[in-house]
Parts: sequence; C-alpha cells; structure tokens
Amino acid sequence: MPESFVLSPADRAVDELIAILRRRSYTVIGPRLRDGAIVLEEVSSASSLPIGWSDEQDAATYRVNRRDDRSLFGYAVGPQSPRRYLSPPRKTLWSAVRTDRGFEIDDAAAIAPPAYAFLGVRACELAAISVQDKVLRDGPHPDPAYVQARQQAFFVGVNCSHAVATCFCSSMGTGPKVDNGHDLAVTELLSDGAHELLIESGSDRGADVLAELQSLVRWRRTTDDDLDAAREIVTATTVKMTRRLDPQAARDVLISNLEHPRWNDVAQRCLSCTNCTLVCPTCFCSAVEDVGSLDGDHTERVQRWDSCFTLGHSQLHGAGSVRGDTRSRYRQWLTHKLSTWWDQFDVSGCVGCGRCIAWCPAAIDLTQEVAAIAGGTEP
Repeated sequence: MPESFVLSPADRAVDELIAILRRRSYTVIGPRLRDGAIVLEEVSSASSLPIGWSDEQDAATYRVNRRDDRSLFGYAVGPQSPRRYLSPPRKTLWSAVRTDRGFEIDDAAAIAPPAYAFLGVRACELAAISVQDKVLRDGPHPDPAYVQARQQAFFVGVNCSHAVATCFCSSMGTGPKVDNGHDLAVTELLSDGAHELLIESGSDRGADVLAELQSLVRWRRTTDDDLDAAREIVTATTVKMTRRLDPQAARDVLISNLEHPRWNDVAQRCLSCTNCTLVCPTCFCSAVEDVGSLDGDHTERVQRWDSCFTLGHSQLHGAGSVRGDTRSRYRQWLTHKLSTWWDQFDVSGCVGCGRCIAWCPAAIDLTQEVAAIAGGTEP
C-alpha cells in the first residue's frame, strides 16, 4: 500500500520538494504563467508557479483568469506537455566537420538529455507518456535519446481539481485521478483557511523523496477525512466534464465510415495548420533533414517533429504526396488517432486532454466529428 501524508503549508512543501529534486540533479519542469498561457518551463521555487491563476477553455478558446484563492495547481492542461522534453521538437542526431582527411563525425554534437523532474503532471498526461512508450521505447526500433530521458525522469502527478469544457479524460479512462506512472501523486486541499497537500508515493524513488520532504516540513498522517476530501475533489472534477467519447465505439465508427460525407464537411473548415498534432501529447511523427553550412565545412542530421497534416509527410519518391488534400489528411489523423492506433499499439491514441479542441483555430472538435459520423447527436 503506497504511503500518504498531509504536508503543510502547501507552498512551503512544494518549495522544499523542488529544492530536493534540484539537489538530486534534476531539472525541474513545472507550470509557469507566460504570454497569457500556463506553459511548461524550468522552475526553481514555488513562487515560479501560477499561484492563484486558473484557465477556461473551449473550442478555439483559451484564456487565463484569477482565482479567489492561492491554489498552486488550479488549472487544466496548457498547450505543452512532457512530450516536449522527453522527445524534443528538434534534436541533432549527428554532426560532421570537414578536416584534411575528409568529413569526420563530431561526437560533441549529440547531447545527452538531462534528468527531468516533472511537477504538476496530470493523469491524462501520464497516460499519454505510456502511449508514447509503446512507440519510442518499447517498439521494434527504440529511440535511444527517448529511452534515456524516460528512464531517468521523475513524475510528480496532480489529481485534477479543475476541469475545462474541452476535458473528456473521464470517458477515456485516463483521469482525472492519478493512478499509475507517477513517483509522487499530489492532491491540493483548500478548506477552512487551510492549504495542504496530500502526497502519496508511487515508486521507491518517490518514497525516498517523500521521506526527505517530511524531515523539512510539517506533516501528519492521512486521515479518513483527508481521503474523503481527495475523492470528492476528483468526483467533482469528473462531474464538470461535459464532453464524452467512447474509445471503443469511436474505433469501430471511424474505420467503418471512410467515405462518410462528414469528411468533406470538416475539410472545408480545417486549415491543415498542424496545431492539433503539435499540442497533442501522444503524436510522434517526425522528419529527418540534412543541414549543411554555407561554407560547406559543417553538416548535421536533424530530427524534428512532423505532422500528418503537412503535404510532405506522405511524400513518396516518384509518386508525390499520397494525401494531397485536406480531406484525406484530416481523415488519416482522426482514424489513426482513434481507430487504427488500436491495431498498432492495442490502445487509443487519444487520452482526452482536449488540447486539439482548444488550440484548433477553426474550432474543430473531434468528439463532435465522431458523433456526427456515428449519426448521433453532437455535443
């Protein structure tokens, strides 16, 4: 049975937790308020967090606003996820320089990923990491940099107390409660003027960090009332979710309706901007480019994020792009994400985080598209 304790005050506990992780040589990545959004960046103390800030999201809508308390984690997911650090948008695979003997590999070009500790990770994001594991770590061709970054990463999950209109993780079975994939799980308790953290260990590494944390802050053993309060928070968050998606039904509906007229309708609205794939925590498509210097003395091979919405993604030598129009590219994205992903990885490619809905400038909602193709009532 995982150990759990209640630590207070909450901001002091988070401050000390960050300090412990930094002393253990982790680069701590957590939420910060920047440019009107709650993003993921390196944090050095609790004061770096978006204290007292929340957000509201809907189709093509994202804005932050003030809360009436000093909650540390009172917001939903922002535009970034741990994917950005575990599998960076751009990385150098190898580099070479010209010498008197010809080109030679520059060993210093391949930089080993740092050890990241992720603070404030949500259950849907932990589920997304497990999906990427199937591709980048456990598949037939593992990505060495991802494997290393994943192995040394530390995850502090947070049970969600705030759901926005785009959230539908409860129907996908991926949240809002943190159940696995974490080293520590946190529930923020705010009541009767008290501000505490209920912290539960999820691994041996987490238990070790928690033991050190207890030596630095005030703590008490978790009571039944504490556990009831934590459950009520998760239940209330679940009730707030108005969007729904049945992952099994979506799988069957999409693969059976590849010529449905709805694909034409969505193609008229889709901009092929790639936003949905760039904010998605499970997408993994990439492209490889060789980049040479103007003087011809240096070259490198770079791997960067790609998207199935780009024309060149399905380019075949001598045949051109297989998916030459927006209709076919959107259909490829949605059917792969929700249907054929099951055939490849025995799981859905969607975790219900809702990012693709909020950050689509055309307000395209995949839950509505599935409902329309199924012939049901749109949410």
